[in-house]
Amino acid sequence: MSIDALRDLMPAYAKDISLNLGSLASETVLNDQQKWGCFLASAHAIGVAPVVKAIEAQAATMLSPEAMNAAKAAAAIMGMNNIYYRSLHLMTNHEYTTIPARLRMNILANPGVDKMDFELWSTAVSAVNGCGSCLDAHEGALRKHGVPATQVQAALRIAAVVHAASRIAAAETALAS
Repeated sequence: MSIDALRDLMPAYAKDISLNLGSLASETVLNDQQKWGCFLASAHAIGVAPVVKAIEAQAATMLSPEAMNAAKAAAAIMGMNNIYYRSLHLMTNHEYTTIPARLRMNILANPGVDKMDFELWSTAVSAVNGCGSCLDAHEGALRKHGVPATQVQAALRIAAVVHAASRIAAAETALAS
């Protein structure tokens, strides 16, 4: 399975999503590691089987095993962090922000790939998971290191389209069963 196979799964009403998958797969604002890491981290963050399988198959042709692992790690760690930090942000009792998180996050210090690539993937996953605090933190780190807004936007666009494709695939699977 590949991006083309995933595009073929999109029904007629989702033509825009199919077209966006194709154009983002050809995106040149990001290098291949950045781009396919965003695709893979976003797919893993959402977890819809046909989308994960298609994107994982395509990413495996573009990413090293270390980058594959790091993109999945971004989805895993941000799955935890996005819930925790979004909760702190939403709660009116700010006392919780003064208490250490006491959650292991070692992968953030040594992700096994370029730190800015991992930050980009974490930004995409934070968009999928809707954590404004994490979005601000990761986008700030990227901008501090000179990553242009167009690259951050490309990561967000990938996250948005992978999310839409995943929702469509899940709905179509539900209808077929």
